Amino acid sequence: MAAPDYVPTDPVQRVRSYASPPRRASSWRADRAGDLPGAQPSGARLGNQGPDQGYALRLVHQFADRLHLGDVDQADAEAACVAVALKRAASYGRAPVIHDLTAAFTVFGFLDPEPHAELVAYRERVFAEVHSSHHYTERRQIVDAVPESALRRSIKAITLRYESDWRSNLDL
Repeated sequence: MAAPDYVPTDPVQRVRSYASPPRRASSWRADRAGDLPGAQPSGARLGNQGPDQGYALRLVHQFADRLHLGDVDQADAEAACVAVALKRAASYGRAPVIHDLTAAFTVFGFLDPEPHAELVAYRERVFAEVHSSHHYTERRQIVDAVPESALRRSIKAITLRYESDWRSNLDL
């Protein structure tokens, strides 16, 4: 273990170094009770698995002063859009980046100072209380309303489609 320079040490004491454990004779197997054999399970309400998903919670704060929420609570908008951003990141098999959150907030018009009235009514209806863990099903419905094909587009393409017809990025 490392020690500060001012701690006296015995100069003749042998220094320990790292030694790797002996090589395993066979390959690793998922044979314990909690191990998942094969691939990550998928299905209804299992979400989209991806690496380092918690990083999106750090990135979302960069949008706080740019969001146009209307009557939607900020926590609700952030929770739902983080989930959509994680779907986009997982579809690429990577950790979330700022562009994933930009895409999610663009799809729902939170970056638009004057979103379409019908979209505002839709947001107020479906985003209510989704930040609460009790409303996981409603949050998943918001995520499922954005098809993966829409999320795989570039930010510019998502923005252009939003500006021409906001419904084109959603599967309502």
